[in-house]
Amino acid sequence: MTIIVHHLENSRSQRILWMLEELELPYEVKRYERDRETMLAPSELRRVHPLGKSPVIEDRAAHGSTGPRVIAETGAIVEYLVDRADGTLGAPSKRDAALAYRFWLHYAEGSLMPPLLVKLIVSRIPLVGSRVAAQIQPMIDRHLDYVEASLADHPWFAGDTFTAADIMMSFPIEAARSRAGLDASRPNTLGWLERIHARPAYQRALTAGGPYAYA
Repeated sequence: MTIIVHHLENSRSQRILWMLEELELPYEVKRYERDRETMLAPSELRRVHPLGKSPVIEDRAAHGSTGPRVIAETGAIVEYLVDRADGTLGAPSKRDAALAYRFWLHYAEGSLMPPLLVKLIVSRIPLVGSRVAAQIQPMIDRHLDYVEASLADHPWFAGDTFTAADIMMSFPIEAARSRAGLDASRPNTLGWLERIHARPAYQRALTAGGPYAYA
């Protein structure tokens, strides 16, 4: 196995397993469990990368000055794997589709994920959490409406072709389905979720990563 995925339970690293399965690149999973009180990553991850977060991959087929190449951040890892697979699942050839690909690839973490994360954190604050979380929901709804409209005319985020942008968008959309109001009122988005769930590589990634929850 040339690629090691440092996989934290119930984290964004699930997308990297899915990406590797889609690309059919050989990999090994090293699992980590969250602290049951703080829900933070264990200190062992700091030995892999100074930030001590997941996902992180080690590519043993590529070496830097200190050993196997270590790459952190989901988006950076996804782009690295696209390059490693000679552009597979990367930007489509048509310019408009390529621009859409790049937009959604970065929108997932840059715009959609932050309010979802804030809602999760504040909802855990005693007494005031639910009230503050309710004030964040309208912002999330605007994003979900935008996603819904964007999927009205084509099956995938970059158009007619499944790409790494769909993999990047999976975590925030799954999170929104679990805890932020994504329901049957947005059928285009739910249809997209059904399509990704039906992909064999998605199913294999769930098996490789173990039990998973977005809450």
